[in-house]
Amino acid sequence: MKKIKINNFYISNNHPFTLIAGPCVLENKKHTFMMIEKLQNLTKKLKINFIFKTSFDKANRTSIKSKRGVGIKHAIKIFEEIKLKYNCPILTDIHNEIQSSMLSNVVDIIQIPAFLCRQTDILTSAAKTNKIINIKKGQFLSPYEINEVIKKITEHGNNKILLTERGYVFGYNNLVTDFRSIDIMKKTKFPVIFDATHSIQEPGIKGSSTGGRREFIPTLAKAAVSSGIAGLFIETHNNPNIAPSDGSNMLPFKNLEKLLKILIQIDRVIK
Repeated sequence: MKKIKINNFYISNNHPFTLIAGPCVLENKKHTFMMIEKLQNLTKKLKINFIFKTSFDKANRTSIKSKRGVGIKHAIKIFEEIKLKYNCPILTDIHNEIQSSMLSNVVDIIQIPAFLCRQTDILTSAAKTNKIINIKKGQFLSPYEINEVIKKITEHGNNKILLTERGYVFGYNNLVTDFRSIDIMKKTKFPVIFDATHSIQEPGIKGSSTGGRREFIPTLAKAAVSSGIAGLFIETHNNPNIAPSDGSNMLPFKNLEKLLKILIQIDRVIK
């Protein structure tokens, strides 16, 4: 079983789960720092390894009028400050090849969005940075097909790969999770992450935006942890109802501690 080192800890299907958490989109420096402090304090209290995630650009919003984010140049400055102030591992996603090299000095993990997980040029550019690559498995992709995606990274000498399950398209405006996918992807030996927040999305259900059923996050998270995963991906916000992106999918921060305490207990039994 492969293990990936980040800072002073390892991510592996055999290790206690790592939490990848943060708001969907980077709103501003003040809000970002506030969320990091909340998450760092909580994860230190619960003794969970923590990676901060946020997006500088939501390039696949349903509507042309939807808010997208602060942009990569502004985000890089904030990421640099996060490193200095909090010494916190950072994950963010890219949307084209140029962004890989722009971010390689300020983030620890480059994430490939689900919609782009088969885009060879994007995967190649990310691989060449030699950073850890988190591949979000597409909603249209079977777990067996992830092997060909992996090869697009490893062919360039990068074996630092995380695989994230985030649900499957089920008819119109709906996603479901097939937990067999976790076991199938674990056969690659790479760490498998479960995205508990995007898995409960209802894509495009609001017409010009995506909805979601955040009340199901705990159910799916508990099922995933019981499968023996390496990490849990949870988007969280102090007030999801006013968040500029994916508010319906995000777990209110006030509910996170209770859920994590349950997940820690499940994880200890499984591993």
